[in-house]
Order: sequence, then structure tokens, then C-alpha cells
Amino acid sequence: MIQEYDVVITIKDVNDKVLKGMKGAVLIVHNVNPPKYEVEFVNEDGFTIDLLTLTEDDIAKWTA
Repeated sequence: MIQEYDVVITIKDVNDKVLKGMKGAVLIVHNVNPPKYEVEFVNEDGFTIDLLTLTEDDIAKWTA
């Protein structure tokens, strides 16, 4: 189960800026069915690339 502050990885291209394999941080979990997640993606300098509402069809919990 994905929770707030989890690191997730995209399992497909989401848009032209957020591509398959990018890591992001879950900021908010919306308790709807199916759940939706506000995920922030940042670059190496810590600047936001995009902030998106995604589903489990788009992301998976990242494990090191």
C-alpha cells in the first residue's frame, strides 16, 4: 500500500516531463476508490519538475 511520504517510481510515461522510471514523493493520498496520489517529481537541484495526481496504474512503491 502506498502512503504519504513514500518514494514511488513511474511504471510508464506519464507526460512529456515525467517519464517511465522517474522517482517521486507522495505528498497526499486521496482516499477515493481507486486511491489517487499527489506526487512531486524534482530534478537533481531540488526544483520541481511536475506535481501530478496519479493512480496505481501510473506508479509503484520504490524499494532500494
